[in-house]
Amino acid sequence: MSLASWSSSEALRNLQSTPEGRWHKPDAEPDQVARQAASRIGQGFFLPPVEPAFRLRRTDKVFAIGSCFARGLEQGLLGRGMDVVSAAKEFDRFELSRPGVTRLGFTNKYTTAAIRNELTWALHPGAEYPDDAYVPLGDGNWVDLQTNPTLKYVDLERTRERRRLITEVTRRITDCRLVVITLGLVEGWRDTKTGLMTNMAPLPPMLRAEPDRFRFEVMEYDQCRADLEAIHRMLTSAGRPDLQIVVTVSPVPLNATFSGRDVVVANAHSKALLRTAAEEWATRHDDVHYFPSYEIATNSDPKLVWAEDLRHVQGRTTQTIIGWFLEHYLEPEPAPA
Repeated sequence: MSLASWSSSEALRNLQSTPEGRWHKPDAEPDQVARQAASRIGQGFFLPPVEPAFRLRRTDKVFAIGSCFARGLEQGLLGRGMDVVSAAKEFDRFELSRPGVTRLGFTNKYTTAAIRNELTWALHPGAEYPDDAYVPLGDGNWVDLQTNPTLKYVDLERTRERRRLITEVTRRITDCRLVVITLGLVEGWRDTKTGLMTNMAPLPPMLRAEPDRFRFEVMEYDQCRADLEAIHRMLTSAGRPDLQIVVTVSPVPLNATFSGRDVVVANAHSKALLRTAAEEWATRHDDVHYFPSYEIATNSDPKLVWAEDLRHVQGRTTQTIIGWFLEHYLEPEPAPA
């Protein structure tokens, strides 16, 4: 079954009415050449056309969940005065792992499985975080495998308290009209004791204590699609009737791969799978919309996009992406009286 189809006349009309619909045509008119992909890629910021299916009100609450790029989107929306519920002030009291580390990262969810897990504990009646998912380090400290090393490891009581607060904040997603989900990667670790995909790699003390407990996995397409469908069911069942979901794919590449492949090759597979899953998810649901933040970052001038590590996105790129999103999705300012 096709994802979408058009008659021959409709398909021709699509091409004729879309100036950005060609990569390159040598005999095109000058004004058409400027709109072709070959003329736009790598030239400043690449900003593809966007046709919003809804308008975000300035009073709407927003929840951002997903990979580290979600945190950049979160901060950009906060900077424009939006009510971003996922950036909870209660998180300010969490202890961080070392000086210089920001508190933006510990709520990151890198895989569709990790996002699904978090929403299940927050929204599914009777679902509880399993005790076995708290793992001792042998020094009196414990690890919540659904967070990440941004947080300082603390005793079990404080680790449980953090978990309760993260779940409480995640539950606030039900008050939000807009949920932004940023998909990050398809590589992860499965805890065979709980059966759950974790949100972080197991630490050396864990592997020494239980060498057969964790397995590295590369998720397949059907797994990601099943996760996204489960996420949609939970959000639409527990959320507002006018809920809108915007899905993006993070441009931030894998930092390392345990697959034995070149990290560039592994990253290409990861992004291609998630980009395809996001497109299909958005096509099949009227309340899910794909926003091309991935394409903006990866097709703009690299000097404008990437930090020195060629991995993290510069702040001006995030601001440009947020600006492009709000230009199309946010309702206009009211006219002065």
